[in-house]
Amino acid sequence: MIIPAAERLQQVEEYYFSKKLKEIRSLNAQGKDIINLGIGSPDLPPSKETVEALLKTANDSSSHGYQSYTGTPEFRGAISKWLTKNYLIDLNPSDEILPLMGSKEGIMHISMAFLNKGDKVLVPNPGYPTYSSVSNLLQASIEHYELDEQNGWNIDLQQLKKLDLDAVKLMWTNFPNMPTGAEADDEVLQELIALARKHKFLIINDNPYSLILNKKNPFSIFQLSGAKEVCLELNSLSKSHNMAGWRVGWLTGKNDYISTILKVKSNMDSGMFLGLQKASIKAFENTSEWHDNQNVIYQERKDLITEIYDLLGVSYNAKGSGMFVWGKVADEVADVKSFVDEILYEANVFITPGFIFGSKGDRYIRASLCAKKETIQIALERIKVLKSKTRS
Repeated sequence: MIIPAAERLQQVEEYYFSKKLKEIRSLNAQGKDIINLGIGSPDLPPSKETVEALLKTANDSSSHGYQSYTGTPEFRGAISKWLTKNYLIDLNPSDEILPLMGSKEGIMHISMAFLNKGDKVLVPNPGYPTYSSVSNLLQASIEHYELDEQNGWNIDLQQLKKLDLDAVKLMWTNFPNMPTGAEADDEVLQELIALARKHKFLIINDNPYSLILNKKNPFSIFQLSGAKEVCLELNSLSKSHNMAGWRVGWLTGKNDYISTILKVKSNMDSGMFLGLQKASIKAFENTSEWHDNQNVIYQERKDLITEIYDLLGVSYNAKGSGMFVWGKVADEVADVKSFVDEILYEANVFITPGFIFGSKGDRYIRASLCAKKETIQIALERIKVLKSKTRS
């Protein structure tokens, strides 16, 4: 390069999965036929009605112009109606809902809207790596709060209260949790809201997994008293409606926050394609039977993943929500990275090492449910062969 990279990139590495997928492509080019159980990219299709709505709109010559930065009123209304139906919350579609090109975009927009250099951000450990990478890009100060298996992977309020909360600007939460599958504890989050009000920081709950293998009523932080004053929430159609590549998400919260974030977003894109909005409206009309069928498929896959974990001596919580299975590697395994690499290079199966989610994930692995049952069965058979070789 004839110019150096920006200093902000010194604290940011290429996303782990970006690098790992390159490696997997290289192995496949060598004829390895890697089974990828690492990525949460749904392999199931959206509903038939969703795809038909996209095609219909795309075939209309008037559909291809720039769209509003805030989406059409019809689209925002559909989001609001869907949230009321599924989460029993009431959000004004005119000024409390902001459509996004996927919720990952929202993490950057929120951070750019509220963080100055050096501002403190609370990030879960383990947690989604993008919370940290975006904070680093903006040269904010990250402070991790630890989630622990002994505490059900929930927020330890006593630990949190020991931190200098007056210095905190933003706090990222993620329930139902990724990577652990832990569900929200209403009492803990209600007290967290009180802390945010007292110390004047903003909580953002990232919430894409609440319709997947969740035995409880879908959770939203806005179900809790006082949440609108100090909270925002991200959601999307990526996981729940099999539309990850469509990049359709949204942010919800009080108008003051939404309008501030719109100042960033309106300078970053030119609105969402009308076909995506029309198709998403149809997706919101998916029946409960459609979602139930998705969960039947995911449960069948999860049962096979747990067979793999049993074979590997990995302990896990079979009741966790979401499209991953989080498991703890046996104590006799000295190096989890080598353990995962052996499975990759010797059995041609990729499972995500937990260290990428933070130091509290060092002894864990995460397997995705986004592969056909037949494919996971093949992975199981390959690992059986590997284990038999190891024993002999």
